[in-house]
Amino acid sequence: MPEGADMPEQAVTSSPPDVVPWPAGAAARYAAKGYWEGRSLGSRLAEAARRTPEAICLVDGPVRLSHRELMARADGAAARMSGLGIGAGDRIVVQLPNRWEHVVVTVACFRLGAVPVWALPQHRHHELSGVVAHARAKALVVPGTLKGFDHQAMAHEIVAAVPGAEHVVVAGDDVAPGGLSLRELCAPAEDPEATAALLDKAAPDAAGVATFLLSGGTTGLPKLVARTHDDFAYMITRAAELCRFGPDTVYLAVLPLGHGFTNAGPGVLGALLAGGRVVIADSPAPEAAFAAIERERVTATSVVPAVVMRWLEHREENRDADLSSLRLLQAGAARLTPEAARRVAPVLGCTLQQVFGMAEGLLCLTRLDDPDEVVHHTQGRPISPDDEIRVVGADGEPVAPGEPGVLLARGPYTARSYYDSPATDARSFTEDGWYRTGDIVREGPGGNLVVTGREKDVVNRGGEKINAEEVEDFALRAGGVAHAAAVATPDPELGERVCLFVVPDGTREVALADVRAVMLAAGVAAFKLPERLLTIPSLPMTPIGKVDKKALRAEAVRRIGAGPLGGPA
Repeated sequence: MPEGADMPEQAVTSSPPDVVPWPAGAAARYAAKGYWEGRSLGSRLAEAARRTPEAICLVDGPVRLSHRELMARADGAAARMSGLGIGAGDRIVVQLPNRWEHVVVTVACFRLGAVPVWALPQHRHHELSGVVAHARAKALVVPGTLKGFDHQAMAHEIVAAVPGAEHVVVAGDDVAPGGLSLRELCAPAEDPEATAALLDKAAPDAAGVATFLLSGGTTGLPKLVARTHDDFAYMITRAAELCRFGPDTVYLAVLPLGHGFTNAGPGVLGALLAGGRVVIADSPAPEAAFAAIERERVTATSVVPAVVMRWLEHREENRDADLSSLRLLQAGAARLTPEAARRVAPVLGCTLQQVFGMAEGLLCLTRLDDPDEVVHHTQGRPISPDDEIRVVGADGEPVAPGEPGVLLARGPYTARSYYDSPATDARSFTEDGWYRTGDIVREGPGGNLVVTGREKDVVNRGGEKINAEEVEDFALRAGGVAHAAAVATPDPELGERVCLFVVPDGTREVALADVRAVMLAAGVAAFKLPERLLTIPSLPMTPIGKVDKKALRAEAVRRIGAGPLGGPA
């Protein structure tokens, strides 16, 4: 794969026209306060690498890359992407499992000014084609075959169907005709110093888009959140500061690299910017994770509550692994119970940090020196002095202190709109720039938030957000279904699972397998599949004529309990 001879010669000067820019006054204010430093993420990562070029910064099994080697590969990939006609502002959908190439491609995009769009390996044709089309992506980076599924074939189908999509880059040895080798793309630059100098000179404008983050919610297919180099870098570096990341940090990435939490909370990018090391794991299973912590002397990691519970149970039964290096365990993406939170320090021997954040921006952390009452019972407070929050009632007015309400947020790294989605913007953002998160919270002493629920109709299954309406629409395509309603039911392992209520139309018996088959045939990610089906004569309604989801959740708990879901009933 040739390196590009047509490397860019000048920086990108602005966001593309289909991205709503930050208000000039807010941008000037955040720059004046030093939050926005006017440097691209690629430039920052290169500067961090040059401080300790020979230090190992990325570990993936037998692969151990120094900062110098990481940047040589990332710059080589950037040059080759340029040779393929990919330039600043072009979108690259990256659907890779946890492997070192994910980091290299991401850094390469930041260096070139291309825009990585991180997708999950669980996404199938339904989700991925929607993302590629909406993002107007030029390339897809995928595994060949993963867990028996042919991602390469799916990617070629999508490229053939979506206008503007051109390239399929494939991890592994079996690259089909028409595809490009990820291994060749990520080879070191032929002349690392000269390539780096060209990319340094043509660094993208910090006000331009660094990445599109995927956001779930009430619209089914993921929405795209445009994060600029300025706002995204500020969030990552501020979080890294609060988490005390530095050159001695060894961060273990056990959650999917397709998540913003893993990459930027402060995560992988925070560790690299601080001059630290990233260790990639392909599974959060305690046996593998604990072995990695011991072997690499891991100091920090981030997990979801379901993983916390598995680690606690395993550690209480098996004390063989040396976890003494682990200083920080972040728990986020779903609420961790106070009972589990209290067990982390005595059982795992590290500090717990609760994390509450979203692709749209706002990031809340408990602090490392907070008292146990705060760490065990809250999801933390905003990271920036200029983060603004409001907790409002149904009338849009602030609720009394300590009362639950809908959380609104605004600040130096919280987006003011979605990408190319004016109808969604009208529902999700106020005219003066507040983001309606849809989360129900209580604000406690010191500004710490307790997340108590959601206004939006979504199920949070182990940190993956599932749109209830999307599940219901597929259920109505199955035979014998007159009406359908999907709700969240509590689960001790994943927090919530999808329970589907159906009203039969009397023509045939309705089975869970029928609904799941319809969804799988449509190419829907497996984590969205309902895990219980309950039949009901009619759906309960509220006084204003809406389906009473609260009553259905109570009915689900009454009929199946609050334990793990089983088969259809």
